[in-house]
Amino acid sequence: MEEGKPGAVAKVIRRNPKSGQREFGDLVWGLLPYKTERPTTAVRPIHARAETVQELPMFADAFRSRRAIVPATEYYVRTETDGRAQRYVVTRADGKPMAWAGLWESFVWPGDRVERSYCVITVEANATIAPYHDRMPLILKPEDWPVWLGEAPGDPAILLRMVDPDVIRCEPVAQRRGNR
Repeated sequence: MEEGKPGAVAKVIRRNPKSGQREFGDLVWGLLPYKTERPTTAVRPIHARAETVQELPMFADAFRSRRAIVPATEYYVRTETDGRAQRYVVTRADGKPMAWAGLWESFVWPGDRVERSYCVITVEANATIAPYHDRMPLILKPEDWPVWLGEAPGDPAILLRMVDPDVIRCEPVAQRRGNR
C-alpha cells in the first residue's frame, strides 16, 4: 500500500493499555472499531470531526480511552482556480514535525490476528489554511500530549481546537520543490 493513503501502515504514538507507557506502533490508517460485526465490508474512516468525535458511536469509545498522536512532517491541500489545479504543502513554521490528534482501535480477526488502526481528528481550518480548504488536522502542542494520551489529568475535549495560524505555513508546491 502507498504511504500516506488509506490502508497504509504508519508509526503512531499511543499509550499501551497494559503497561500505561507511551509507545510507537505500526497502525493501519482507517479506523476499524473493535466491535465491528462485518469487518471486511465496514466503513473505515480516515478522519473524525472534532465537533462530533465525542458523540458519534463510531468514535466515542476511542475518544474516551484510545487517543493517539500521529506524527507528520507535512501534508498537501489543493485548490482549483480558472480550471488550473495548484497544490500546497503545509508544514510547521518552525520546521518541527506536527503532532496530529488521532484515535486508535484494536480489532481481533478470526484466528486471533490483531489489527490496530487509527484515524486523524480534523477541525475547522484556521486562517492559514482556510483559503485552500475548509478542514485541517488537529495539531497538538507538545505540552498537551500527556493530557491527550491520558497520562496526566485533564479534559481532552478542551484540546479539540484549531492551532494558531502562525504555527503552520502553507506554500505552493511549485515554489518549494518543483510542481508534482
